[in-house]
Parts: sequence; structure tokens; C-alpha cells
Amino acid sequence: MADIFRQYGPSYRAAHRLPLQQLRTMRAIEICRTAELGGHVDECEDCGHLKISYNSCRNRHCPKCQFLKKEKWIEARERELLPIAYFHVVFTLPEELNPVALRNREVFYNLLFKAATETLTQLAHERLGVQIGCTILLHTWGQNLLTHPHLHCIVSGGGLSGDTWVHAKRRFLFPGKVLSRLFRGKLLSYLKKAYEGGNLQGVDQFTALLNGLYSKEWVVYAKPPFNGPETVLAYLGRYTHRIAITNHRIKSMEEGKVFFSWKDYADGNRKKTMPLDVFEFIRRFLLHVLPPGFVKIRHVGFLSNRNRKAALEICRAALGAAQPEAASPETWQAVLLRITGIDVSRCPLCQGTMQRKQLYRGPP
Repeated sequence: MADIFRQYGPSYRAAHRLPLQQLRTMRAIEICRTAELGGHVDECEDCGHLKISYNSCRNRHCPKCQFLKKEKWIEARERELLPIAYFHVVFTLPEELNPVALRNREVFYNLLFKAATETLTQLAHERLGVQIGCTILLHTWGQNLLTHPHLHCIVSGGGLSGDTWVHAKRRFLFPGKVLSRLFRGKLLSYLKKAYEGGNLQGVDQFTALLNGLYSKEWVVYAKPPFNGPETVLAYLGRYTHRIAITNHRIKSMEEGKVFFSWKDYADGNRKKTMPLDVFEFIRRFLLHVLPPGFVKIRHVGFLSNRNRKAALEICRAALGAAQPEAASPETWQAVLLRITGIDVSRCPLCQGTMQRKQLYRGPP
């Protein structure tokens, strides 16, 4: 991705007027782990080998900068898992709403979260009489990099009723049609209020659009429960810090075209290679740059940030589960060693000890 931006980014920016956040994202990816961001020089005490390490950009849309952040986040979630069933619910949208989402990203995505959150919590209260806990993840893309906003939800199989735990007994938690119709009504109602309040831009024939969407069945996937906590963690590892496209999916760049792998769900999930003009590829990637400060992973119910610790203690007490030990603070070097086996304090040539020799701050 960085190579594409370095080679074609200047000409793309010259030909297109881009929002500041997209400009910042492109620039961050271009200079990630280069001398532009500075770095440090380590020297082996035994053989004198020098190793230069440049700093990363830490941009959340950068393909290079998500690994350690994702692993630390997943380990924090692992300590929050309860000995219960967890369900996977996916809220998808009719494609007619894609233009509305593109022109009103922050407003639209916030309303999407709100409608899905209220759908899950309302059904949990009405059908189970409980407060559930769920983690909700926003993805805005499809495999072809076009706009496809949807939410992945990991939902507790039951919840708290006072200080008592009530287990969900259904195989699919809530009926799919009940989920989809309640979600449809909530989201369209919120979009209508936003439009009437002047908070939606660039929407033509809005009333006709709403009428068509009310009469259409929406798709909400309510899947069977995960097969244990290990499956939940594997799922989190795949989905939480995913970006629109990773470097390993980009196969080549030739004669002004980018070739990348994708899975065609309309053709039996067959894996294919898609060629795109490089400008079109950049355009599609930038469609998924989120507004600054936008939170794309949110926690609901007894997992909400405000009261998570106390609520989880009540959950474990109700379930007769042991409280987890507090996590010990670790450096990023220790985390990398534990997860990958890579010890950056050792010389890659002789396994001697690497010592910091010099800091490099990059150009002024």
C-alpha cells in the first residue's frame, strides 16, 4: 500500500480535492517506517552489527501498524470472557443507503451503531429480562473495496437480571426477522429525524427512498453460538482491527493497475483476482478512512466502558466464575517476543545483545 501511495499519491492528490483526514492518512502510510519519521540505531555488543529501525506512523488505516495493537486489545478482551455462550450477529444494510452513508459518514455511522445497540438491548430486555453485554465492530467495505457498511456484534448468551445470571436458551438468540425489522424501523426513524433536522447532506428524493426501504426485507444474520471462548478470540483476531485491504491481498502493480485478491460471495465465495486502475484503487481505499476520532469498536451493556469492571465482577459472582488476575504491564518488545518469538534485543547475526546506540529524529 505504501509503494502505491509513494508512486501515485502525488499525482492522485493533484487531480483530486481530498478531505484533510484522507490526506493525512495517505501521508502517514507513505512515510511509515521510513527515515521521515525518525527511528533509532542499535548495535550488537558482541559482533558490532548495526540495525536501523524506523518509527511507524500508528495510523489506524495503515496495513503495517495494527498487529501489536490488535494483540494487546484481544488479550484485554480475553480477560473479560465469561463461561457462557456467545453469539455472532451481523447487521447489514440495503445498498440504496450506500450513497447516504458516503456523504454523511460520521452522522450515518453513529446512527447505525445507535439503531443496532438499541435493537439488541431492547430485545434482551423484552424477551429475557436482562442486561446483555456486547462488542460491536464497524466495517465499511466489501471484498471489492466498494462501500458496504455493516456491523459485527459479539453478544453474550444471556445477561444480568439484578445480581442473577439468566442464560439464553435459543440457538439463534433472537429470531432473524424480529431483529431485522426492529433494526430497520429504528435506523430509518433516526435517519428521517436527521434529514428533517438538516443533518443529512446530498440526499435526493428522501421520502421515496424511505418508503422503498420500509417495504424491503433487511438482512440481519443471527448465527449459532461460538464453539467456546477460543473461537470467540479467533474471531476477534480476524475482525477487530481489520482495515479495508491488507498488504498480503495486493498481488502486484503493473502498468498503472493494481491487482488484488478478493472473495466473490455472489459466485460461491470463489477467490479471484481483481485488476483496478491505480487511481480507482486509491479512491476505493480512501472511501473507508473514518472521520477523525471516530470510535469503530464499541461496547454495550455490562461491557460498556463506564461500568465494565464492576459489572463483570457481578457477572462472575452470579456464574460462580473466578475473577481473573490483574494483567502485568509489558513493554511492546516483551509482547512481541511472547506472541511471535521475535526477540528484538538479540542480534540477528550472532544472538548477542543489542544496545541502543543512537536516536534518529528525522528531518525537521
